[in-house]
Amino acid sequence: MENKSSNTVNDNMEKEKADNERIKEYGQVTLNSSEGTSKILLLSIIGEIEGHDVLSSNTKTTKYEHILPQLAKFEDDDNMEGLLVLLQTCGGDVESGLAIAEMIASLSKPSVSLVLGGSHSIGIPIAVSTNYSYIVPSGTMVVHPVRMNGLFIGAPQTYDYFKLIQDRITGFVTSHSDISKSRMEELMLNTGFLTKDLGTVLVGSEAVNEGIIDEVGGMKDAMAKLNKLMKKRR
Repeated sequence: MENKSSNTVNDNMEKEKADNERIKEYGQVTLNSSEGTSKILLLSIIGEIEGHDVLSSNTKTTKYEHILPQLAKFEDDDNMEGLLVLLQTCGGDVESGLAIAEMIASLSKPSVSLVLGGSHSIGIPIAVSTNYSYIVPSGTMVVHPVRMNGLFIGAPQTYDYFKLIQDRITGFVTSHSDISKSRMEELMLNTGFLTKDLGTVLVGSEAVNEGIIDEVGGMKDAMAKLNKLMKKRR
């Protein structure tokens, strides 16, 4: 009896250690649903979304090569029934951000997102990729045109390439939210909001009023909604 109790304690300690390691390395952890019969994957999108180029060790990043395999594993695991995505991101690599968004949108299991401090730029497609989205009252979303660093060729093809990427982002957001294409582009190209830049900053309910986010709420609301979606799916 004593050995069995000792083994249980050791197993719990190992599980806690593994969970802590996953949080530290990947910003992920497994939660129990409200009914305790199923598991929820908590996925955090933090800092800058890193693409093919490795960013400075001083930069908080979310690496797409960590996220995509975890989402594939989540889809394949029958014990996992729901996905909760927490966002506090400044944006980052466009291709990688869209890849994460498309992956989440293609899942067969219920998903809910919650924008905390902010979900800017390419973080917006990720925020709307879930079945339902929330933003806290003080949460922000910066809507702006695509930007790129590096050497550019002064030719019409460069503009066409930018336009193609812009249309991909706009198309994804408008197909997964209630904002229209024309309004999304209007917010992106707004010249009267940011002093030295184009774009618009939306705070809390403004993102909801524009049709990008579904509802203002917090962790309690997001968990309740996800449990409701999981129960409906069963």
